[in-house]
Amino acid sequence: MRFAAAFLLIATPAAARDTLGMFESWGAFRDADPPRCFAIAEPVRPAAKDAPWRPFASVAVWPALHQRNQVHIRLRQARPQGSRVTLTIGRGRFPLIAGGADAWSPDARTDAAIVAAMRSAERMAVHAGGTSDTYQLRGAATAIDAATLGCARR
Repeated sequence: MRFAAAFLLIATPAAARDTLGMFESWGAFRDADPPRCFAIAEPVRPAAKDAPWRPFASVAVWPALHQRNQVHIRLRQARPQGSRVTLTIGRGRFPLIAGGADAWSPDARTDAAIVAAMRSAERMAVHAGGTSDTYQLRGAATAIDAATLGCARR
């Protein structure tokens, strides 16, 4: 269920998207169908212009699935299923589950720990194979809160 939810985050047309706010390098958005809200940011180093996709980090709320603070990373490069991906936030290291171009935390408990770490750190880094992406976290907590509130009554 976690992977299907993350896939839908990517696959929805932008026309059904409401902006909840922009907070430093993080944005918060709400989609109507399926109903979900999310905070999202791009890494400090942008993707190459000819890249097949743009990497990002997101934290989503899925009211219909009763999921909150679901962490999803779009990797810079596709990785084989089961590849090792690590998210580093401050002194914390979190193993992620890779599948193609995406990585997720293994469970809701890890999602909660990642979001808690994001709230008190300045940056986070995603390490996948020989690549890594750094994300500034200034504004992340506010964007996550805006996404949570944006779906609170849905």
